[in-house]
Amino acid sequence: MARPVIGIICNQYLINDEYPVHAGGKMNSDAVSVVSDCVPMIIPSDPDYVSINDLLETCDGFLLTGGRPNVHPEEYGEEATEAHGDFDRARDAIALPLVRACVERGQPFLGICRGFQEVNVAMGGSLHPEIRDLPGRMNHRMPPDGTLQEKFENRHTVSFTEGGVFHRLMGAQEVVTNTLHGQGIKVAAPRVVVDGVAPDNTPEAIFIKDAPGFTLAVQWHPEYEAAKDPVSQPLFSAFGRAARAWSNGRKLTPAQVA
Repeated sequence: MARPVIGIICNQYLINDEYPVHAGGKMNSDAVSVVSDCVPMIIPSDPDYVSINDLLETCDGFLLTGGRPNVHPEEYGEEATEAHGDFDRARDAIALPLVRACVERGQPFLGICRGFQEVNVAMGGSLHPEIRDLPGRMNHRMPPDGTLQEKFENRHTVSFTEGGVFHRLMGAQEVVTNTLHGQGIKVAAPRVVVDGVAPDNTPEAIFIKDAPGFTLAVQWHPEYEAAKDPVSQPLFSAFGRAARAWSNGRKLTPAQVA
């Protein structure tokens, strides 16, 4: 039997500052293939090339990846400032309606970093442009220097709601994660359940209340060494189970796979 297909929502880049590409990190494909046991398919995240219906009919689930461009603040009713950084409006046009369609259909997705923020915005929430500028908050950005391993090393704890979805999934109420983001949730959308927070109360783990399918998202980067990491492995394994269920005509909620 063919493995389920996971559409990896990627970003636009310029190679050598001149050659445009759609690309996703190899570690995303590794996590999907090795841990979720699914087929990774990189999606050109641009409505000029694909439609939401195309994606829903082609893929069994979606990985909403991280990326340097941020969700444009117009998507949550605010004006862009220099602090909001770079944008990818084509990805906004794919990812945000895709999240809403998946929530309605029960089709699984896993959001990571920017993908975590997309889930909140898609459902009606808003974002802070720069977490480290807020009183009492940590600097959640990656170290500016160092090796890839040093940039992705674990740097803070995440505490989950006792008895909640992430607590049951991880088998622990507190875990240690990496952190490589500047923005974060300002106002959680009405159906977004904040199920895990950093020590400074920055939201780190969410799901959609009463969704018929798998709707988990995390602010950290679990794709890094996912097959080895005790926090990443159960997350991607659960995502794979949800995708296999969908490919077989069933729906699994986060509670059912935890």
